[in-house]
Amino acid sequence: MLLLFETPGGFALFKVLDEGKLSKVEDLGKEFSSPDSARKVVKLKAFSKFENTAEALEAATKIIESSTSKGLRKFLRANCDGETLGVADSKLGNAIKDKLKIECVHNNGVMELMRGVRSQLTELISGLATQDLAPMSLGLSHSLSRYKLKFSPDKVDTMIIQAIGLLDDLDKELNTYAMRVREWYGWHFPELAKIIQDNILYAKAVKLMGCRDNAAKLDFSEILPEEVEAELKEAAMISMGSDVSDVDLMNIKELCDQVLSLAEYRAQLYDYLKSRMNTIAPNLTALVGELVGARLIAHGGSLLNLAKQPGSTIQILGAEKALFRALKTKHATPKYGLLYHASLVGQAPPKLKGKISRSLAAKSALAIRYDALGDAQDDSMGLENRLKLEARLRNLEGKELGRSAGSAKGKPKIEAYDKDRKKGAGGLITPAKTYNPSADAVLGQTPDSTARKFEVEPAKEAPASGEEKKEKKKKKRAEEETTVPGDRNGTAEQDGEGEAKKEKKKKKKHQAENDGVQNEAENVEEGGKKKKKQKHSEAEQDEESEMPSKKKEKKKKKKSGD
Repeated sequence: MLLLFETPGGFALFKVLDEGKLSKVEDLGKEFSSPDSARKVVKLKAFSKFENTAEALEAATKIIESSTSKGLRKFLRANCDGETLGVADSKLGNAIKDKLKIECVHNNGVMELMRGVRSQLTELISGLATQDLAPMSLGLSHSLSRYKLKFSPDKVDTMIIQAIGLLDDLDKELNTYAMRVREWYGWHFPELAKIIQDNILYAKAVKLMGCRDNAAKLDFSEILPEEVEAELKEAAMISMGSDVSDVDLMNIKELCDQVLSLAEYRAQLYDYLKSRMNTIAPNLTALVGELVGARLIAHGGSLLNLAKQPGSTIQILGAEKALFRALKTKHATPKYGLLYHASLVGQAPPKLKGKISRSLAAKSALAIRYDALGDAQDDSMGLENRLKLEARLRNLEGKELGRSAGSAKGKPKIEAYDKDRKKGAGGLITPAKTYNPSADAVLGQTPDSTARKFEVEPAKEAPASGEEKKEKKKKKRAEEETTVPGDRNGTAEQDGEGEAKKEKKKKKKHQAENDGVQNEAENVEEGGKKKKKQKHSEAEQDEESEMPSKKKEKKKKKKSGD
């Protein structure tokens, strides 16, 4: 029986000298207590050495995956002829049996034998020292860990985090220096700030010109367009700036050199960042661009940490302060964070920015996971998703145009026909219908009394003066004198009722002004009181109408008695 043993230096085949001891598993460990006793149990038959680290890594990965490498198959064919082979993995034994037709054994006795050989490995294999075995084991374990994690030096995202941080710092410093140049040189040539808006071109023009008196002699064609150059020379002739010394101009030129060198270094750093992003996260770069992608990675800490985040988190990444403020104040949460600077969100109209940022965040989450954990190094997935998002944006914009043109389905709205309404206008052809008082049905009143009521009601709307009140009283008295005596009683009663109602209304208005808005319950009680008062007044009217009839009957009785 043979025993297959894997070491960091190569494969070893041991010949089992006494197979009977394998039946006594409990006592097998004692046989390897010393090198001499171990040599009586097993003996080295053959050893296959690894040529380099790549071969060792390939063999180790194949063993872990329970398959045989090319070198192991050659080694077993050369040294295993009709022998039974003891292995540490049953799946590996099945693979050897299928491919090489070699009987393999895996049981407790073989595992105990493996443990004993490992304890006396340096004594059983000549030429393999302990100090050599430790570095080989460490190197192979590191290589195996890198392979299992798919680690590559090109996939280090720390460089991206540092580069985008430095790029932001350079932008701030460059802006500060450029503003200092404008302010400093503005004492000498203030008109130049309005003529040249770009900071880099301004610094180049100042460095080339120096004193403004030299502007007419110099050629700015390499820096500025012809129109700007002509305007600069014309303004230099009539400038209202103060004169400066040569020492001041020398310091200003040195500051311009700093601005130009920082701008040049920034351009180099941007190219470096662009190349690193295309290498590490090509799909994310295709979706959102180099700068936004790098800021997302820097904000997340690493590409792997960012791959663990859902799309909803990526959507508001960078807007944490606004998010927690909105949650605290119970307002609307933000719709986008760093993704607002992506080109797709910038192309969308304001109403659609939230929808596009949500879709972009979902696709970006997929692209980040593909870049962090996938094997492919191309940007095909990112480009495909970008085309889908652009098509979705066009579709949403088309829907908005359809809604603005007509209904939601793109058809015009059909309005109900109205003959009194002008076509396309808000006004009416015929005047609006007014209130017709003659249509009211009045019971128990004469036409004269109804006419008086309608004459009196407009007077309520506008408060009358003292003289007008006197005139109205005189008219009422004249009308009362001209009326028939039989009708006078009824009209007087009705006038009294009208005056009583007026007094009640005045009291109600006075109470509403003093007390304000009343509850519904109070209104209900007042309604009940009104009904009671009305019933009471009707009863009084009935009694008054009965009184003259009783008097007439008494008079008739007296006359008959006489």
